[in-house]
Amino acid sequence: MGRTSFSSTSSHSEFTPVGTAGGAGVPLRAVGVMPIPEASGSAFDHGAFDPKTRRLFIAHTARDCIEVIDHDAQRHVATLPGFKGAAGVVADDGLVLVTNRGAATAALLDAETLKIDDLFKTGQRPNGAVIVARVGLAVVACIGDESEGPTLHAFGFDDERRRSIGLPGRPRWCATDAVAERLFLAVRDPSMVLVTGLPELNVISRWALPYGGAHGLYIDHGRGRIYVACDDGALIEIDSSSGDICKTWPIAGPPDVTFFNLACGLVHVAIGEPGLIETVHPASGRRATTVTARGAHTTVLVPPDKLYVISPEHGGLLVLADS
Repeated sequence: MGRTSFSSTSSHSEFTPVGTAGGAGVPLRAVGVMPIPEASGSAFDHGAFDPKTRRLFIAHTARDCIEVIDHDAQRHVATLPGFKGAAGVVADDGLVLVTNRGAATAALLDAETLKIDDLFKTGQRPNGAVIVARVGLAVVACIGDESEGPTLHAFGFDDERRRSIGLPGRPRWCATDAVAERLFLAVRDPSMVLVTGLPELNVISRWALPYGGAHGLYIDHGRGRIYVACDDGALIEIDSSSGDICKTWPIAGPPDVTFFNLACGLVHVAIGEPGLIETVHPASGRRATTVTARGAHTTVLVPPDKLYVISPEHGGLLVLADS
């Protein structure tokens, strides 16, 4: 299996191109490093790309803020304070939803003005989230604490709809089907994909998984396939209609963020330790590994070909591209 190595790069004021040490079969190549203020040695969580504004929004957890990146200009444009324990970030059609794990809230942010439009009270330690702008719906999965168990919450933007249910275990990441009628939620233990109806959150199915620690989750809507990366070291392909397991592949360690790139048909799984991206081509079964940096456990996909790796060792974002 080919490997691409990158050396750690300190923060700079501008985007810094880097060379490519690619080899045969390696689908990712290094494009450069995008600095983020006070990123070196810091702690981040999720990020999201908003196609309407062409901006990336990054949860800078250690600084209780959101970092904003202009994708086209390839530069950092703003640091937004006031997001205590920022964790999950999702974006859709000019709206961004941020889960504030330290405040038990979820903030609805305007991606253009960078102003908060609404603030929802959630359960304790909100984590994974979904936003569907066209139907005015946000869903937040909460880990819970010693005072309450894990919960799932749905919020309507334009009315007072508030729904919540208890969860069978710690929630990880989640996503909806193409028509936003079903939610698919990865649950760590017992390891499963929980399927609920939207917006009512009625439980439809519990799809038990053969590997422990369901974590990263993403959907190929065109083929009706869900990709779930598990802590036990496996990537699983699931039929989104039946819950049947179609294929599995080994991965190098406990994963976090998982993306499917429709443009090239590749699944990218971020693994923070030892610091790499596992890439799988489900149609052929080909696999490759790209070395990133220790602690780089989250990424942001920007179609058609860019993958931003949130990397404290690089002082910001390591920018990769599909070959």
